Amino acid sequence: MRTFGFPEFLFILEAAQWTLALSAIAFVGGAILGLLIALMRTSESTWARAVSTTFIQIFQGTPLLLQLFLVFFGAPVLGLDINPWVAAGVALVLNSAAFLGEIWRGCIQAIPRGQWEAAQALNLHYVARMRDVVLPQAFKIALAPTVGYLVQIIKGTSLAAIIGFVEVTRAGQIVNNATFQPLIVFSVVAAIYFVICWPLSLLAARMERKRAQALAR
Repeated sequence: MRTFGFPEFLFILEAAQWTLALSAIAFVGGAILGLLIALMRTSESTWARAVSTTFIQIFQGTPLLLQLFLVFFGAPVLGLDINPWVAAGVALVLNSAAFLGEIWRGCIQAIPRGQWEAAQALNLHYVARMRDVVLPQAFKIALAPTVGYLVQIIKGTSLAAIIGFVEVTRAGQIVNNATFQPLIVFSVVAAIYFVICWPLSLLAARMERKRAQALAR
């Protein structure tokens, strides 16, 4: 049996790069799809609102772990060759899109009705109205909750360990199986997550305070 030492710590620490990479994929992909979902949720089309609402209800109403299982084990049934990287990325992008889409939908609808009416009075069509009037204002409102949700994405990547994706949690499991020192190993894993997530939590809180101060003026 091995003893937990610097090589084991380094192995877990190096796995953090894959946690960050998967988080980046989930956030960027989820942001692109989430923006589309938010626009569909606030569009004038009944069909678009129905589709986006259904998407959100499915991915918010089922556990992320189950979504990972369905993508990873369901793709081969459909004849698709998929590895843990792709499965984790797809599941996290879809899950993130549902939550970011709903967050941003709320930010869009938080824009005062006077701004919408002013854009309509200028005879702007929907795309121009969103691009030039609504979204720039909604972006400022969305910054703090978006950064806050990024913390949830990073923590959510730990579930990818269940399908064999080697990120921080999976690396910790591998080291623990070799050393049988779970308290030390998973304390290190928790510390790495804390170091990654804590600054983002502070940033989100600071953004929220600054916005509250701006509104109070």
